[in-house]
Amino acid sequence: MRIRPATPAELPALQDVERAAGAPFRDLGMPEIADDAPPALDTLEHYRRAGRCWVAADERGRPAAYLLAEPVDGALHVEQVSVHPRAARRGVGRALLDHAADHAREEGLTALTLTTFTEVPWNAPYYARLGFRPLPEADLTPGLRAIRATEAELGLDRWSRVCMRKPL
Repeated sequence: MRIRPATPAELPALQDVERAAGAPFRDLGMPEIADDAPPALDTLEHYRRAGRCWVAADERGRPAAYLLAEPVDGALHVEQVSVHPRAARRGVGRALLDHAADHAREEGLTALTLTTFTEVPWNAPYYARLGFRPLPEADLTPGLRAIRATEAELGLDRWSRVCMRKPL
């Protein structure tokens, strides 16, 4: 897989990746997550124009996974990382996160952060294996608190969630 910036023409394909990546949540009793709409094209374009929308392209050059990130309080916050099931368990998510970490270092940021479900095997347990650690509520920065508040408003706190950080 080759990691590169997304092109404007690929943004609809990223929505397809998101839908496919969400489907396994249905088997965990989380149909709301499986049925959640992918990021809107204008949202994806915002990240693309900012230079923080990367794809992992398969051997035919098609997006098999993508990552969106945003600087938040001195860290690069991973807003979304989604891997199509056909590319799962091949190190694609790790490669995208490594790419984001390299970008963060170049920008002088000190960590990667993300929020995720604690009980989903390919979420918090996976990120912990990659060196992310849960942040206690008292250690959340103002930006991370705002992200968590938005998630709560969207109903994501119906399932246990955590904010995680990986120093760079």
